[in-house]
Amino acid sequence: MNLISFKEHELPIKDLETIGLASGGQLLLNVNDLKALLSGRRTEMLHLENLETADIRIKAIDAKISLRRNEQGKTDLLIHPIYRKPATPDFLDENEARQLEKGEVASLLKVTTDKKGNKKEVLVEYDPETREFIVSDTEKILVPDMINSEFLTPAQKEAYRKGREVKLADGTVLNYSGSDSNGIRSNRLALIASILVDGGLSYMVYQGLNAAFGKKHDPRESEIQSPGYHSAMEDLENERPVADNAHIRFDKNRYSR
Repeated sequence: MNLISFKEHELPIKDLETIGLASGGQLLLNVNDLKALLSGRRTEMLHLENLETADIRIKAIDAKISLRRNEQGKTDLLIHPIYRKPATPDFLDENEARQLEKGEVASLLKVTTDKKGNKKEVLVEYDPETREFIVSDTEKILVPDMINSEFLTPAQKEAYRKGREVKLADGTVLNYSGSDSNGIRSNRLALIASILVDGGLSYMVYQGLNAAFGKKHDPRESEIQSPGYHSAMEDLENERPVADNAHIRFDKNRYSR
């Protein structure tokens, strides 16, 4: 889950038209890719044709795209093609890079130093589709306050921010992933995340989620929608305030494993 970093009116329409993802001021993106862009994430792999700039012309290329706010506050369009060889961040050693590239680990938590000499904690992942390392500043990862109507504990929030798995009372297991277009992976195909904003709750409905790194969905388990999920949907539809977890009840024998 990421901060909603951009508004739709901030999209660089002219740049999107240049790569065939907009025409006449209208977007030609599907809803999921648009959500990924506005949330500061990468889209799924896209087939782009007839890319042309002042210097180069490319007939066709497969790539992901994302947005970045530049120093002037404007929105830049970034294209992430398939690299022949990944550029390894200087704070990773050869063994760490190899582990990520070979899929032996989902992510690595590292402490690095920014341009001003300040230390910061980053989560490093590897995107095998583009052969690129993805680095997320853990301080900029927006952690849900609730998942399926269940408030997360401080320990669960910390685990989520560091890319570790979080298990809920209803059996839902999830983790943050900067390499996934949804920004979140789960053993369930759908879940509802909520964030406290200005004294109210803002909801995000996730559907068609990918399984956790190196795992596959259990066909039966993945489609389970718990009482908490349905409660969150009712809260979303009726804009009901929620104070604590007392309003949901789980059959532990059904949801625990």
